[in-house]
Amino acid sequence: MFDPVPPYRPSHFRVKFAVAPWERRACAALRRHVFCAEQGLFEGDDRDAIDAQAIPICALSTLGGDSDAVVGTVRIHAVAERPGEWWGSRLAVERSFRGTAALGAGLIQVAVASAHARGCTRFLAHVQAQNAPLFRTLHWASLAELDLHGRPHHLMQADLAAYPPMHDPEHGLVTLAKAA
Repeated sequence: MFDPVPPYRPSHFRVKFAVAPWERRACAALRRHVFCAEQGLFEGDDRDAIDAQAIPICALSTLGGDSDAVVGTVRIHAVAERPGEWWGSRLAVERSFRGTAALGAGLIQVAVASAHARGCTRFLAHVQAQNAPLFRTLHWASLAELDLHGRPHHLMQADLAAYPPMHDPEHGLVTLAKAA
């Protein structure tokens, strides 16, 4: 009768473009926490020139059907000098949600599929080596291994045939939580 109650874990997540100001602020805060505080890749802030043109994408936990908190993020951007080329970067998931397989996959799905709908013919990302196996299962190929920010990474390319164009990423998709 007095057994501890497990903490609430959402069962549904919405992955979409971060359009509300609070979503954008929460994406930036999550990135700072993951890449600066946890991983020590950057000092103080991870923002760079790409942020001026990048589209932030968020994974929102839901409570009673309403968005509750940003628990994952990634950004995408087109490369003006190379028409059709898009990049994804700064994929981050809040620590307590990293075992939720649907979050990373959902962020990657919305990133690539929404770029595909906007004319993407080649989608690339620098992926930390420990995350490359996840990307491979999601139809990505490793093109090269390299060192970035003192860590091993893979230059990876998405197979666009696995990502049909998503024309409404402002509303995104709903994923169900499944343990990794």
